[in-house]
Amino acid sequence: MTQNNDNIDQRQEPLKEPIYSIDRLSEAFETSARRWELIVYPSLFAFIILAAYGFFLVYSLAKDVHYLAVSVDSNMTVLAGNMQSVSDNMGNMTSNIKVMSDHMAEINQKVGTLEPMLVTIGSMDRSMESMTQSTYIMRNDISRMNQNISRPMSFMNTFLPW
Repeated sequence: MTQNNDNIDQRQEPLKEPIYSIDRLSEAFETSARRWELIVYPSLFAFIILAAYGFFLVYSLAKDVHYLAVSVDSNMTVLAGNMQSVSDNMGNMTSNIKVMSDHMAEINQKVGTLEPMLVTIGSMDRSMESMTQSTYIMRNDISRMNQNISRPMSFMNTFLPW
């Protein structure tokens, strides 16, 4: 029986080593899993928060685009009405420019008649210059005459009663 016990002990010895190896593998796996849990769970939580924030941003963008589309639609109606006014005003401006063109032809024709007037105005300018010189000469003559007459007249004025 001792031999039998020795056989049993020998058989059990090899069994202890694989069980011990499996326990070590299990502990290493649990330690590794804990390390991964420390990384994965917070990362997953951060991803969920970022996904929720991304959804919020997309929702806000969609809402803003909706308001923009409504605003643009209402402003397009006003713009279409104003474009009609611009078109009408352009038509009026075109007709007014045509009238201005006709008036320019008339003005050009009337400026042609100013050429003889310019000659006449030049002649008037020379005549005015001559009249100015004559008036200047008359002023000098009257000044000399005043000097020549005023002395004797002042003497005679003392004898006259008025």
